[in-house]
Amino acid sequence: MPFGTVKLNDGAEMPAIAFGTGSALFRKDATEYVEQALETGFSHLDTAAIYGNEDSVGQGIRESGLDRSDLYITTKYDGGDIQSAMQTSLAKLDLKSVDLYLIHFPRLVESNMEASWREFEKIKENGLAKSIGVSNFTLEQLQKLMKTAKIVPAVNQINFHPYNYAEHKALLEYSAAHGIVTEAYSSLTPITKQPGGPVDTPVAAAARRLGASPVQVILKWVQQKGVAIVTTSSSKAHLTEYLAVADLPDLTDDELAAIDDAGAKGPTQDKSLVQKAVLALIYGWCSFIIFWNGWALVERAMERV
Repeated sequence: MPFGTVKLNDGAEMPAIAFGTGSALFRKDATEYVEQALETGFSHLDTAAIYGNEDSVGQGIRESGLDRSDLYITTKYDGGDIQSAMQTSLAKLDLKSVDLYLIHFPRLVESNMEASWREFEKIKENGLAKSIGVSNFTLEQLQKLMKTAKIVPAVNQINFHPYNYAEHKALLEYSAAHGIVTEAYSSLTPITKQPGGPVDTPVAAAARRLGASPVQVILKWVQQKGVAIVTTSSSKAHLTEYLAVADLPDLTDDELAAIDDAGAKGPTQDKSLVQKAVLALIYGWCSFIIFWNGWALVERAMERV
């Protein structure tokens, strides 16, 4: 069973899982990895101007031999004149239009949000992007945009995982109420960046019950929160593992609640960082003692002169 699509508020449909070309592919040739993702079963490619690889993403698309209609392409604005930035991205991707164009960071438009969003609306009106949206917007920033937007953003792509779910809950609820799809990146943070935390236990328990991997359990958790997924890997086996999440039975209400509760406790503090901080304090104190004693010796020597 494929992952399926999510219906956007403008009537378009977006594949619910995307292959991302940031992180490990940042400023690197993504051609072979894009081809591999498409061969594995991904149809949604997520890139950005700041990733510095839109040209190789375009190359991967061409070399795949797939029809444009079989693909869904997202890219993101990263500053400068908005219309020029759109044209540059299209030229690098070698496409006439993208399916989704996002404001990558709110800081890029915060000083002139109304005018900037109007430029995005023109991009949609002119057919250069079928849908427009934002990325990394907080609740307050999204509310500010909504006050003047004629076209409601279709998507808000955010860093989303069990350890920050509690702080994003109001944002998710507001987005859902306005038909804005939340799309997650870095969802595997509890495994890749913050292992050993409270979330590990309920995830492992659910994985045992389902005969799945912890990675799959977390992605299933994201899916059941009604959130689309952007993920990546250079490994075909891992990509296959991600796509197989669509075939997993749902997590139970108790399993979801256990992951939510564990996530609200936050990740376990990195002991190595604590140790480094303690060593820094000890080093600083020793340096002070050495300096103080050395100065005292100088004062005594001067007294004898």
